[in-house]
Amino acid sequence: MKNIVDLNCDMGEGFGQWVLGEAPDEEIMAIISSANVATGFHAGDPNSMDRVVKLAQTHGVGLGAHPGYRDLQGFGRRYIKTSSEELVNDIVYQIGALREFGRRYGVSLQHVKPHGALYMEAAANEELSELLVDTLDKTCSNAIIFCMSVSKTYEVAKRNGHPVAREFYADRDYDNSGSIVFSRQVTRPKPADLAAKCVRACKEGFVTTVDGSDIEIEFESICFHSDTPGALEIGKAIRKGLTDAGITIAPAGTVLGL
Repeated sequence: MKNIVDLNCDMGEGFGQWVLGEAPDEEIMAIISSANVATGFHAGDPNSMDRVVKLAQTHGVGLGAHPGYRDLQGFGRRYIKTSSEELVNDIVYQIGALREFGRRYGVSLQHVKPHGALYMEAAANEELSELLVDTLDKTCSNAIIFCMSVSKTYEVAKRNGHPVAREFYADRDYDNSGSIVFSRQVTRPKPADLAAKCVRACKEGFVTTVDGSDIEIEFESICFHSDTPGALEIGKAIRKGLTDAGITIAPAGTVLGL
C-alpha cells in the first residue's frame, strides 16, 4: 500500500480570452500538489503562465512545465510528423519560458511533463525519449520527468539515472498493456468512481482495463485533467478518498525523496 502520492493536474490551459474547461485554476490549485503549466504551444500564454506560477507559489505546489506540439487549434492532441531534434528544441523553448516565470517568483522547476500527443509519441519513440532525457540532463538535471510506467520515456530515464515519476491516470481508461487509451473527447465521469479507482490503485496496485481485466500498475503521481468535465469535483473526490484512506498527498519531489 502506498502511504504517500503526488496529485497533479494540467493548468493554465487557455489562451488570451479563451479558457478550456469549466474549473478555475485558482480552485484546482488548492487541492493538488503538482501543477503542469501549459507553456504556449498547445495552450497558455505569458499572462496565464505568470498567473499560474503565482498560484503555485501561494499554495506551495510543485511547478512543472507542460510542453506540447505547436498546435493551438488542435490543443496539442494531433500528431505532427517531424524530427526528434525539432521536437526537443520546441520543448527546451517552452521549458525555458516557464522556468523564467518561476525564477521571477522564486519558484524552482520541479518537473517536465510533455502534453497530449507529444506525451504519447515520446512514450513509444525511444529516439525521442533518449534525446529528451539527454537534453534535460544538460539543461535542468534536477527536473523530474513525468511519464507512464510502460513507456520508452521511463525506460530511458531509469537507464540514465534521471529523476522520473510514473503517473496513474484517474480520468483515463487503460488497455491491457498498461497504457492509457488516448481520447480527444472525454465524457463526464462520476467523481466517486474515479476516487475509488485511485484508492484501489494505491492500496492494491491494480486497475481495471477497458475489457474488464485487472492489471498491476506502478506509479508515484496521480493525474486528473482540468478540461475533464467536472474536474473540480473529481479532484476534490480524489483528494478526500486518498486522505480518508490514510494516504498523504505531497509534491512529486517529496514523494521521490529528492
